[in-house]
Amino acid sequence: MIINRKTFIRTSSLAAASFLFPNFLSALTLPEALEMNGKTLIILQLSGGNDGLNTIIPIKNDIYYSSRNQISIKEDKALLLTDEAGINPALRYFKELYENGELAVLNNVGYPEPNKSHFRSMDIWQSASDSNEFLNSGWLGRYLDEACHDCKNPTQAIELDDLLSLAMKGENNKAIALKDPKKLFENSQETLYKKLAAENTDHEHDLASYLYDTLGSTLNNSEYIFQESKAKTTDKIYPDTQIGKDFKTVASLIKSDINTQVYYLSVGSFDTHNNQNQRQNQLFTSIDEAVQVFVKDMKDNGKFKDVMIMTFSEFGRRVAQNASNGTDHGTANQMFFISGGLKKKGLLNALPDLQNLNDGDLKYTEDFRKVYATVLKRWLNTDDKKILGKTNGYYDFV
Repeated sequence: MIINRKTFIRTSSLAAASFLFPNFLSALTLPEALEMNGKTLIILQLSGGNDGLNTIIPIKNDIYYSSRNQISIKEDKALLLTDEAGINPALRYFKELYENGELAVLNNVGYPEPNKSHFRSMDIWQSASDSNEFLNSGWLGRYLDEACHDCKNPTQAIELDDLLSLAMKGENNKAIALKDPKKLFENSQETLYKKLAAENTDHEHDLASYLYDTLGSTLNNSEYIFQESKAKTTDKIYPDTQIGKDFKTVASLIKSDINTQVYYLSVGSFDTHNNQNQRQNQLFTSIDEAVQVFVKDMKDNGKFKDVMIMTFSEFGRRVAQNASNGTDHGTANQMFFISGGLKKKGLLNALPDLQNLNDGDLKYTEDFRKVYATVLKRWLNTDDKKILGKTNGYYDFV
């Protein structure tokens, strides 16, 4: 079949939609799906650069209070974790998780020669590159490449968004991005999609063949995701926030027979140059409420020991507050790990050293790629060295 200009333009437009909303091209094909190893990883990206010092608070540190005379969180307001550390008062359920041995915190996480650009630092975190290295693939995308050599559309990773992050793009495989399984399915049922996808003739034009194949897989795979998402819907009442809805979708999929091992969520913006405490409180409250319902959902269904939530942000904030009752872009930060299957809990290392700064910024002591190596090797049961390209060592929290 020789495709005419009108049909080519129309098909191209539909395929463009499949890339951008809601990433139909990254849909999955069940026969190619990987087998589950029983573990699920949920990445929660705190977009915008969360302020770590007002998250895990050094309640006995005079430098912290003198550097932040307006925005510091006083000891009597912080939720105490230890004699030296408290957690932000908006993270009440996180404190409960801590007390239950279901939360681990790694402080001072970063990388050498840190970059303070949102876009560049996020690329570094998502690709697991060095600060002077530019990669076109992400660490979870390369996980798909390694775990599924022959899969065209692996189901192993899903991002709850309209566009796919660099973290989820491999050299050969990509995850699927969707905001709502129902909308994905409904959009795929448009008459024009079905009519075009029904074309079974060989296409002489490579691009035309590619576009038709894309549309065909959309119809098959969007229905599969939708059916799985409603197979075992949750009876829990999740918060009516975007992060609450995202965790509800993840919960329904985890309880179904879908084989997805990695879910990627994001919330923000934590770019708190002004009025930081108000904005951070709002964001933490929404996260805390959503995680509380999700964890109870997982516990009630016997899943929590095999599910881990891992948080990160592209950088922390500077130690001193600015003139707008906020903080500017900084460097090192902490990461949270939430699971019923942690081997080591609580504060995994020391609080930031505020007497030993680099031009007003925290110095990192833990490389984030060592965290990735730990998660890949010990949680996802895959070859971290092939994915990350070097030996990074491991932590013992899982």
